[in-house]
Amino acid sequence: MKNAIQGAQMLFVAFGALVLVPLLTGLDPNVALFGAGIGTLLFQIITRRSVPIFLASSFAFIAPIMYGVQAWGIAATMGGLMAAGIVYVLLGAIIKVRGVGIVHKLLPPVVVGPVIMVIGLGLAPTAVNMALGRTGDGSVQLVDAQAALWISAISLLVTVGMSVFARGFLKLIPICAGIAAGYSTSLYFGVVSFAPVQQAAWFALPNFTFPEFNINAILFMIPVAIAPAVEHVGDMLAISNVTGKDYLKKPGLHRTIAGDGIATMAASFVGAPPNTTYSEVTGAVMLTKAFNPVIMTWAAVTAIILALVGKLGALLQTIPIPVMGGIMILLFGSIATVGLNTLIKNQVDLHKSRNLVIVAVTLVFGIGGMAFGIGDFSLQGVSLCGIVAIILNLILPHDLGESHVVDNTQIEEHR
Repeated sequence: MKNAIQGAQMLFVAFGALVLVPLLTGLDPNVALFGAGIGTLLFQIITRRSVPIFLASSFAFIAPIMYGVQAWGIAATMGGLMAAGIVYVLLGAIIKVRGVGIVHKLLPPVVVGPVIMVIGLGLAPTAVNMALGRTGDGSVQLVDAQAALWISAISLLVTVGMSVFARGFLKLIPICAGIAAGYSTSLYFGVVSFAPVQQAAWFALPNFTFPEFNINAILFMIPVAIAPAVEHVGDMLAISNVTGKDYLKKPGLHRTIAGDGIATMAASFVGAPPNTTYSEVTGAVMLTKAFNPVIMTWAAVTAIILALVGKLGALLQTIPIPVMGGIMILLFGSIATVGLNTLIKNQVDLHKSRNLVIVAVTLVFGIGGMAFGIGDFSLQGVSLCGIVAIILNLILPHDLGESHVVDNTQIEEHR
């Protein structure tokens, strides 16, 4: 019973971030809960239930999912995400054969840093539009601009306040607190409609969407797996430090990264966002000393049960756009900062022409929306700049004494 209660608590810590991704990308939050639960259980099977970690919606995929849904629809986007999951599994196999060094060689900080920055900064206009009460592309005003500004400002300030000033357990739930404050303000301004909640059934199967396979969507999504794959190593180091066990050796990095991949494939098979390890949950494990992986099994089971509550999903979908916009301003800025921090902590010298070229070209290609296409096939955004960064890193000559090695303890989680 104690494990079940602690499991529900872990899910609550992850809940705000977990449902934020589907709400931003137009996916069903109940499906995301179901995908997170199933993904965590699969991860536990592959890692022999040895790591106290919960998997849920990855922030790194927000921009690509938004673009993919707009360009090819949800089903084709899910096919692309499934391919990204396969990349994780293949990476696990390569790590088993070649060791962790191969990841560092292909993806040093000079590649990973700017790609992460693009993931955050590429979404900046969407965050601002939503904070002002418009659709993500700014074309339609959904909420009165003045009311929207109040709502988004309060959401942002409460999230910031909780992140900076809260102590203990409260520090782990800034997104939940920001959503609650913004939602309360929205009720005051009368911009919330409860009609969907009244119409929804109490218990219902989530609206699953099964994948379709479109070569453009697949080639677009695969490179997006770069940043979360590298940061998975950092996550494993973080949870190892917290529990005092070396998970890179047992069950082994090849198993944990393959577990991430299988979980992502399972989630995308039903129409949920890709899964990744959650740093909030790692923080909660440290705070509560809940080192038993069985607790995460209970968190996963709780997520699956909640996914079947139809009214919960309908209630989450009543959260107005400006609430999300306010939180996104901090969220996407934080992602970009993690990228910048990757360059700083690993002491990437931008006075060296080689490093400057890689970072500069990657940033402008990614943020500027450079596209490269032949016939029906096209690459752009995060995908294109990720591939360009890897190629430039491999073909540009190395300066004397320059190191490939990335210090994984410095890599932070941005989902």
